Amino acid sequence: MAIKLIIDSASDINKEEAATLGVTLVSMEIRFGEEVYLDGVDLYPKRFYEKLIESDELPKTSQINPFRFGEAFEEATKNGDEAVVITISSKLSGTYESAKQAAGKFAGKVFVVDSMNACVGERLLCQYALRLISEGFSAQSIAEKLEEKKNKINVMAVLGTLEYLKKGGRISAAVAFAGNLLSIKPVIAVEEGEVRLVGKAMGSKKGNNLLTQLVEKKGGIDFSMPYGVVWSGADRSTLDKYVQDSAKLWEGQTEDLPAYMIGCTIGTHVGPGAIGVAFFEK
Repeated sequence: MAIKLIIDSASDINKEEAATLGVTLVSMEIRFGEEVYLDGVDLYPKRFYEKLIESDELPKTSQINPFRFGEAFEEATKNGDEAVVITISSKLSGTYESAKQAAGKFAGKVFVVDSMNACVGERLLCQYALRLISEGFSAQSIAEKLEEKKNKINVMAVLGTLEYLKKGGRISAAVAFAGNLLSIKPVIAVEEGEVRLVGKAMGSKKGNNLLTQLVEKKGGIDFSMPYGVVWSGADRSTLDKYVQDSAKLWEGQTEDLPAYMIGCTIGTHVGPGAIGVAFFEK
């Protein structure tokens, strides 16, 4: 009996990577006006940011419905196998509830975990799940261990622009105008399953310093667990400079610092130019 891992595309894992990892990807729909795309299948981050910049309105993301999850669960368990499912935070989408509803028909075979996160935070939990599968844990044990560890995940980012927070109605046009005028860089984090503003800094350098301070405040990075850095948009030079400037966070701890592009789900709200860090705290 094998253990299958099923994830949604809010993890920013695309169909090619899912195939390489041996996981089942269930994609969200992204709508730009009348155009509908499957996240990570026929819309990838680079093209997404091009369309985001071109569009006057923010795209809309549709939660995955129970029927589509049910199809994935049926396929995963048809040979007597079990499945662990990781979804985007229930506070950001109804996708988790859809997965739970669909799993009701697969009692004892399908175990659904609310990541209480998104993008790279959800990805880190997926990577941990794959490790547990390789170590031979049962599906139920894996789900329990994910529940224990998920609240240790931190995702923090400095935004390059306030424009998309304004478009999404999270800040007013006046606040966005004043912030841009003063070159204010907001710092956001995923806390208790929600995206929250946790700090502001004048200029990119101070914003990056604040990001590093927040990582240190959490006690630093647990390098025995999955970790990584992130960026949004086509240009990752800002991230590369941050990695150099904040070398004290990872110097002597790793020779390979994984870097991931933020995809459609969170990218809609942060826009291009964001950089961040994701890790399990010690």
